[in-house]
Amino acid sequence: MSAGNLEHSVSSVKYTRDGYVATLTIDRPERRNAMSFETLASLRDGVLRARSDRDVRVLVITGSGDKAFCSGADLGGLRGEGVDAEEAHAGRGHLAELFRTLWSSGIPTIARVRGYALAGGFGLAMACDIVIAADDAIFGAPEVAVGLWPYMITVPLVRSMPPKVALELMMTGRRVNADEAQRLGFVNQVVSVDGLDEAVTRTAEAIAQQSPSAIRLGRTSFYQTLGTTADQALPILHATLSVATATDDAQEGVSAFAEKRKPTWGGAHE
Repeated sequence: MSAGNLEHSVSSVKYTRDGYVATLTIDRPERRNAMSFETLASLRDGVLRARSDRDVRVLVITGSGDKAFCSGADLGGLRGEGVDAEEAHAGRGHLAELFRTLWSSGIPTIARVRGYALAGGFGLAMACDIVIAADDAIFGAPEVAVGLWPYMITVPLVRSMPPKVALELMMTGRRVNADEAQRLGFVNQVVSVDGLDEAVTRTAEAIAQQSPSAIRLGRTSFYQTLGTTADQALPILHATLSVATATDDAQEGVSAFAEKRKPTWGGAHE
């Protein structure tokens, strides 16, 4: 399969690909892109589809319209309306499976955020490797206001900001604008609404131009060692370095450097 333009809709999630960059769009603007059980399953299916496509080097996740990236879980679905308790419990696990699939996919991910990123939507943005937000973005974990706790998003939040900051946001339900989010460190870039697509494209293309194997191995080792001690991390990094140096891309990169030319990475198109 060659890199080109593809579009495919799976229920409430739209999958598109432009060259080496795939995009998953939650397409429920009338619900501020709230996530039903079906939406969560379709997002995970989209990540798996991107992983199976050798031409995909970056995955962008976003929401349709201008009101919300994702406003969180569909509360009717969260209560398990219309399904039995066992099915509802399994459905709530879809978000955890989505996080695991994102982190293990080997594909760099970018959250493109406009408007509200709340509750599970906040967690989804934080589960991405890079967050690029328009200046109208609002982040928050408001579950406590309805007598709940943001259980499922605890892991991506504490991976994205100091634990005490995450705990404060969880306990108060306070909403954070894009500028504060960047100051707190969980948003990489804040841009104007008009500049959002350009910023996402620029960052995605910068990543896509790098060695796919270097990105894949490096990103995997990053998550494998995140939160570990130095003694736990160093053997993993040492072993991964030895694997990386034996890859075709590493040999090509060294040769290209010595020959003063641009490298041609494995799977790249002329």
